[in-house]
Amino acid sequence: MKKLTLLFLFFSTFVFAQKKWNVRFYNELVDRQYHIYADNEEETPISTKFTVTLKNMKSTLSDNEIVVIPAKTKRFLLSTLSVIVPNTANSFSYNNLFNFGDVLQEDYNEQYIYDLPFETGKSYLVFQGYNGKLSHQNQLALDFNLKEGDKIFAARDGKVVDLEEKNNTHCESANCAKFNNKILIMHPDGTFAEYVHLKQNGVEVQVGQNIEKGQFLGYSGNTGWSTGPHLHFGVFINRMDGNRDFIETAFRTSKSEAEILKEKSTYTKNY
Repeated sequence: MKKLTLLFLFFSTFVFAQKKWNVRFYNELVDRQYHIYADNEEETPISTKFTVTLKNMKSTLSDNEIVVIPAKTKRFLLSTLSVIVPNTANSFSYNNLFNFGDVLQEDYNEQYIYDLPFETGKSYLVFQGYNGKLSHQNQLALDFNLKEGDKIFAARDGKVVDLEEKNNTHCESANCAKFNNKILIMHPDGTFAEYVHLKQNGVEVQVGQNIEKGQFLGYSGNTGWSTGPHLHFGVFINRMDGNRDFIETAFRTSKSEAEILKEKSTYTKNY
């Protein structure tokens, strides 16, 4: 006897509205064992945590164990279930959480120097910095005062793993976070950078595209949770519960080869 219950739950933070990632979980019976597989069609790894209920069965996957499914992978084996006592009633059920990225990651390139994410020859104010009072509480993110239509450039090389550009709505509360237009780029060390509040139809790259440092990405706007036109930028490692470990990043500026940007300061890109 087989009892199978699937419950897929996805957590996201305020910056990203609920998204259905293209990942599928399924099981197959082979030689009296059930194999649980995953197909991950995304450009980023997907992490999943299973809660398993077993009756007269054992699993190669521990309860609440987190597994990282590589990007663009089919039939990734998550667990094998087998009967303990033959010819006796048995059943299994499971539910799982999943989120993008390798949520088990701890190490990253702490020495990397980022480019300012705007056009050469331009200067912009950081009007909200790390742990800012407006919307960056306990968050290492930066808000540059780009105007609507100003060009955005990649601060680091990587791959586009998600984007949104259809929205043309904003307000000054978290309720409008679901209307954020954005680009999400995964870096070679597994960290992510988010570029948020782009104008409607203002994204000039595609999911799956490899990006070089300094490459043109799109146009700044005033969408989503926003008090006015600007570019929100942050680097982070994703976690299973939807939280993010944000990373303090050093930038090359006109005055320094590597500095931490400060709120209420203006920075020039001369390279």
